[in-house]
Amino acid sequence: MRTNKYIFILSFFSFILCHFLTGCREYHVSDDPSLRLAFSSDTLSFDTVFTQQGSATMTLMVYNPNASAMEIDRIWLEKGNAFAVNIDGEADLTRFKRMQINGGDSAFVFVRVDINPLNSNNPLLVSDRLYFHLATGTTQDVVLEAYGQNVNRIGKKGRVFVNDFTFSDSLPYIVYDTLVVNGKLTMEAGARIYMHNNACIYAQGDLDAPGTLAKPILIRGDRLDRLFDSVPYLYAGGGWNGVFLVSDKPQTYHLEHVEILSGNTGLYCASTCTQTLPTLTMDGCRIHNHTLYGIVLNHVNACVTNTEISNCGVYCVYCAGGEHVFVHSTIASYFGYTNIRIQSAEKDETAAVYIDNLSKKEPQTNASFYNSIITGYLTNQLVVATPFDRYYPGVFKGNYLKTDTLNMPHSHANTYWQKTDTMPVFRNDFYKYKEYVYYDFRLDSLSPAIGIADSLKALTCPMDRNGVSREGIKPDAGCYQYQP
Repeated sequence: MRTNKYIFILSFFSFILCHFLTGCREYHVSDDPSLRLAFSSDTLSFDTVFTQQGSATMTLMVYNPNASAMEIDRIWLEKGNAFAVNIDGEADLTRFKRMQINGGDSAFVFVRVDINPLNSNNPLLVSDRLYFHLATGTTQDVVLEAYGQNVNRIGKKGRVFVNDFTFSDSLPYIVYDTLVVNGKLTMEAGARIYMHNNACIYAQGDLDAPGTLAKPILIRGDRLDRLFDSVPYLYAGGGWNGVFLVSDKPQTYHLEHVEILSGNTGLYCASTCTQTLPTLTMDGCRIHNHTLYGIVLNHVNACVTNTEISNCGVYCVYCAGGEHVFVHSTIASYFGYTNIRIQSAEKDETAAVYIDNLSKKEPQTNASFYNSIITGYLTNQLVVATPFDRYYPGVFKGNYLKTDTLNMPHSHANTYWQKTDTMPVFRNDFYKYKEYVYYDFRLDSLSPAIGIADSLKALTCPMDRNGVSREGIKPDAGCYQYQP
């Protein structure tokens, strides 16, 4: 009997609690014309959408903030020529049936956009309105908008093999598969190249990519939408394979103001030559956010100036065979250094820079760094793998280095990270996604890299990557001169 009494009391209080929690919610449909629905946004804006490709699906939330239920008896698009709406599994709005949203509840509306080719090479705004007519006679609407962009498509049906090829600046390109260029590959200033999943550029001839500060060349993945509301897909590496410069001849590669972003490997430059090696020159470039390597230099001679190479899952820079000179470059290894999981791979316990000079059969590796920054969140960010340190020919001068003091014959006037250091090197080396603050490898006002560069070597790079002059002042290490 006592057990039954407890069960009764418990049931009574459960009933009271349920009544209390639901007492303010009514399920009868209101006929009050003053009541309104609320929406998660009054304008649903898509990022740039390539024509004839379609967008990702965005979600519009429809809320009923009132105590009484509200009934929607009709939903329609004003134009209906680009946007597609799906409500409760129904994609045909002409077949829409009445929808009741109880007090305090909400409903999902899914929206996509597919834009036909436009009569312009520039992005054009495409818009529509989505109307909701309530049973009370009230009509509310939400604006839908997207920027459409015409594109050139390459390799949608598989690999493409060509001789000479030019990426012009008139329209963006989408590369869907492997583009193999047997002759000369040219990228005009302002060219925009969007790489589909697993796509790559494989160049066997010369490369000329003369971008400018005003018209940089962009190579990145083709996902223009967002992984999360505050996280664009561009922030996630591994969306495409990479740019591969591979040859058995002494080719010439020139890249200036080229940004290569968020693939597996940024730039892989290798040859099978043993005597006259290919030559690579880079200035003002940015290689950022790759799940494997930033730059691989294998059997080439390279000169890299005013370039940022940052956030790679393995090595930012790998040198093996040839003469490699880095001047005023920022090499920063903070891949995945954030409080949100967005990368498809973990950061390997590897240094930012690895110099491989151990081979007895291959050409000697002679990598030198002047007025550069090599750092990251691991303790040792520079590895020089050579049989005898005292015979290594490379020069290290005027750098900020997060590594043990180099015991090299040509290492002079470098500043080394200390465990007791508390001053930040960069403006931001941690991705704060809630605050919408992305990595920023320009120098912090208290950076230990300020004013430590070799002045004589700085004369070869009088302007930094952003066009800021180094003349007449004490130059800073890295590709960015400090600016207040």
